[in-house]
Formats: sequence, C-alpha cells, structure tokens
Amino acid sequence: MSNELQIDSLLPAEMAAKAEAVGVKKANLDGASMFALAVLAGAFIALGAIFATTVGAGTFGSTWADGNATTSWPTGLQRLLSGLVFSLGLILVVVGGAELFTGNNLIVMAWANRKVSTAQLARSWGVVFAGNFVGALATAVLMLWSRQYEFAGGQIGLQALTIAQHKATLAFGQAVALGILCNALVCLAVWLTFSARTTIDKIAAVVPPITAFVAAGFEHNVANMYFIPMGILIKETASPAFWAAIGKTPADFAALNLANFLVNNLIPVTLGNLIGGALLVGGVYWFIYLRKR
Repeated sequence: MSNELQIDSLLPAEMAAKAEAVGVKKANLDGASMFALAVLAGAFIALGAIFATTVGAGTFGSTWADGNATTSWPTGLQRLLSGLVFSLGLILVVVGGAELFTGNNLIVMAWANRKVSTAQLARSWGVVFAGNFVGALATAVLMLWSRQYEFAGGQIGLQALTIAQHKATLAFGQAVALGILCNALVCLAVWLTFSARTTIDKIAAVVPPITAFVAAGFEHNVANMYFIPMGILIKETASPAFWAAIGKTPADFAALNLANFLVNNLIPVTLGNLIGGALLVGGVYWFIYLRKR
C-alpha cells in the first residue's frame, strides 16, 4: 500500500503538515539563495502588475481608441480581467519557485510549533522583504527605460499613474484593513496549493483568490513596491509630449512622492498583510491542525 501512487489532493490536516515542513525549509535557506529567490519574487509580482496595468488601460469609465473604433469596458469586467492576469505573478512564484514576503507569512505555522526560531522567522521575513523590494523596483526601472507607458497614446502610462495616485492617498487605517483582506486571500491561495499534486492543480488554486483580491481593490505590499514607484518614475521623467497626449500634468498626481509611498501605503499595508496572512490564515490553521492538544 505504501508504494502506491497517490493522486488525490491532500486533505487540510495533511496540508497543515506540509505547510509546516515548507516553512522549516524556507527558514533554513542560506542567505544568498533566500535573497536571490526574493528578488525573483519581486520581479514576478511586478510582471503580474504590468499585465494588469496594461489590460486595465483605458477602461475605467473611458474608451480606448483603436483606429476609428472605440470600445468601453464596464468597471466590474475590467477589474475581473485585471485580477485574472495579475494571477501571473503568484503562479510564477509558486510554480517557478521564489520567496514572497506575503506568502512566507505562513512560516508562522512552523514557528508556533517551535520548528523555527523567532530569529529565523525575523531573518526570513527581513531578507525576503528586502529582496522583493529590489526585484520590484528593478522591474519598474526597466519598464521606465522601455517606455511602454507611452503605448496606446499614453493610456498605459495614465493607468499606471492613476493606480499609483490612488494607492498613495489611502488613509492609514484604511490601508491596514485593505492589507489584511488582501493577504488573507493571498495566503489562502498559497494554502490551497499545499493540497496540489500537479502544476495544473497549483495554478487552478492560485487564480480565484488572487483575482478576488485585485478585483476588490485590496492592497498587497510587494505589488505596491512596483505600482507606486512606477507612477513616481513616470511623473518625474515623462516628456511634455506624453503629458499632452493624456491631457494631464504632473500636478494632477501630487501625491506621488516617497513620503506618501511609505507612510500612506507601504508601512500600513505591510502591517495589514502580516495580520491577514500570519494571524488570520497561518495562526488559525495552526490552531486547528497543529497545536499540541
């Protein structure tokens, strides 16, 4: 019996044991590998953000001209499509292999069972957070050099600026709440992949929760490491021709600066992501399946 091939998906108790084992493995990675995998994850999430920005361009209650034809997209459909394509980021992380801060909040399950020390947990989260930032920011710089934001008459750049402006103007408490909701869904997506036996299983598990958080407008700190710097870079470097094409000026995006990025978004969203992922998903499933009776 023990040699038979098992093809059924893992049940939740088995998923919890797998999550704990994965957490131990992640926490014991050497520093160089951990950082390199984190850079990859930051870039992967940024690729999902690029895809979502491109798909969403010109659809927020407006039209996108294509020759003599124009089409208008309902906001709900635009959000659905943006969420679907943003799923690319976590698919690349899970299937391709990378270290993502938000998903790694589930290491708390191994920590709660004393399989991972507090120092190891803090090291993992710190190194991965830094690596994610480097990967996302480097991708933003590369995108700036590509001038892809000028495509479609500047509509892609306008979409990038609009997304970044909105994120940079959130109230602190609002950003925390949106971060909690976001990472509850992200960690549930990662949790569901622990049941998977195949690559297709993993992809199918990832897409619905990630689509939901993007469509609902929740806040993901690593995605925002791309979205807001991208908006700031466009604002600070775009040509007069670009601003003329979109009918805006840099003054229309006054909130796009480093202080607002950190205070109004990155800090509160990271706090919310920790609560949503480590406490509401990792902590709850640890309590149900792994705690010592």
